[in-house]
Amino acid sequence: MEDNSVQVSRIYRIDGDTKLKAFVDIAVGDFIIKGFRVMQGSKGLFVGMPQEKSKDGKWYNTFYPRSKETRQNLTDLVLAAYQE
Repeated sequence: MEDNSVQVSRIYRIDGDTKLKAFVDIAVGDFIIKGFRVMQGSKGLFVGMPQEKSKDGKWYNTFYPRSKETRQNLTDLVLAAYQE
């Protein structure tokens, strides 16, 4: 994630008193990954992964970082862009 080819391409902030604070799209090289969410949790802001609703009515992540380090780098990138 240190590579400059990963960047926040769009932030849509949500107004109002809600736990959902923003939707974020990430550019990875020539690809756009849509649907990251900035959420307010009990321990502060966190980044939710893109999800899809299945036929059983449950939501499942559609994107997974390979390692904790990659997830942390992605979280840092998104939250820094959100707080600008």
